[in-house]
Parts: sequence; C-alpha cells; structure tokens
Amino acid sequence: MEAKQDFFSFENYSKGFLQILVDYSPKLISAIIILFVGIYAIRLINRLVKKIMIKRNLDPTLSKFLADILIWVLRVLLFVTFISRLGIETSSFVAILGAAGLAVGLSLQGSLSNFAGGMLIIVFKPFRVGDTIEAQGVIGTVSEIQIFVTKLISANNQTIFVPNGILSNGIITNLSVAGMRRMDLVFSLSYATDIKVAKDIVMEVMKNHPKVLKTPEPVVLVRDLTDSAIHLAIRPWSKNEDFGQVSSDILQQCKTAFDEKGITIQPFVRDVSK
Repeated sequence: MEAKQDFFSFENYSKGFLQILVDYSPKLISAIIILFVGIYAIRLINRLVKKIMIKRNLDPTLSKFLADILIWVLRVLLFVTFISRLGIETSSFVAILGAAGLAVGLSLQGSLSNFAGGMLIIVFKPFRVGDTIEAQGVIGTVSEIQIFVTKLISANNQTIFVPNGILSNGIITNLSVAGMRRMDLVFSLSYATDIKVAKDIVMEVMKNHPKVLKTPEPVVLVRDLTDSAIHLAIRPWSKNEDFGQVSSDILQQCKTAFDEKGITIQPFVRDVSK
C-alpha cells in the first residue's frame, strides 16, 4: 500500500515537474537566444565603434578606453535583460547592484581618484605615448597611459608607474612638445680668464657642432661672478633625441679647447669657515 502511494506521489511530482518545464521552456529558450544574440551584437558593435574611432583619428588610448566602457555597459544591460526574461525580478537586483557599487566606491576612493585622473589625462592630453615628461620627481618616456596609472621608462630603462590621480593634479613638464630643448651648461673659470676669449671659444665649439641648432641661436653669457670664479652659462639648442649626446659633446669639446688656450677651470670651493 505504501509502495503504491509512493509511486503515485512520484508520478504526481514528475507530472508537475514536466508541466513546469513545459511552461517555463519558452522563457528559457528565449532567454538563451537573447544571450547569444546579445553577445554577437556586442562584438559587432565593438568592431563598428572601433572602426569609426579609427576613421575619426581619435587617440588610441582614448579609443580603447571608450570601447572598454561601452562593451561593459552593454554586457551589464544584456545580463539584466537575460535574467528579466527568465522571470527573475530585476528591481531588487538593481538595488543590490547599486548598493554594492556604492560600497565598492567608498572603499576604493584612491582608485577612483586615479580613474578620474586617467580620464582627464586621456581627454585633455597634457602628454601622449612617446613623450618624455618630468612629473612627481621622475623623468621618463611615456610608454603607456592606463586607466589607473601611467607607465614611464626612465633613461636607465627602469619602469616607473605613476598613479594618474596625483599625476593629473600635479605639475607636468612635457619635454617633447616643442620638439627641441635648450641645454643650461655652466663652466666655472678662473678670474685670470679673459672672458671675451672664453666666450669666443665656446661659441666656436657650439657653431661647429652639427647637431646644435642654428635657430634659436646658441648663447654664451656670464651668469655670475662669485668670490672664487666666473660662472659662464652655455646655452645651445638641439632636437630632443640629440639632447644627451650634444650636452656631453659640448662639455668635452669646451674643456679640450680651454686646455689648448691655457684657460683654467676653477674647481668648486666650499666655504668651511663657518
């Protein structure tokens, strides 16, 4: 008797399950179709948007950033549509998602600051990939502008990551925008030196160097007269890529020319009388 009741109970449960499956299958099938069509549509939209950005010559960093934001927004909308089609109430889900977003936002204020800084850098472009900049006490060539940090490569090939928050709010010196740089070199010469002769020697060295620009013209002048030496300021211009080499060449060639003319370079004298 009990076995018979169990059989009827199982049969009733089976019928009920099959009925639910039959009733629910249209929603499930339509939700799956929406999911796959949505994934394909997102990929198609992503490709189309990237092509439009390339045709409009948008900055590559900005293009990637906007494309990433768009694809994630579309994914969230697709997910909400998918669970809504399954019959799941979305209002409570959206409320939970909003509360979670607020909690995450409060706990990641520093990261959000870096995110906002990255947005400002990408939009206003104080520098681009390939530019050499000085900021936050470091100098390097911009290798990559990411959403949260900017990646720099220093002259000795060290990789430096600078948070975008402090980078966007601080002073940035872009050494590449103008395409050329001026060197500010200084020689300390003895008071026995004929200043005119020394200046002529330096001007001759700068004019004969093939990588010193003719415009703007190089300049040599007396910067200071100290208790122990004449400070001669040497200011040639060069292209950005030649800056280091030209600086080294000018210093070396001026030193050689001074030695040939008997001009003494005054060593630095530290005052230890106090």
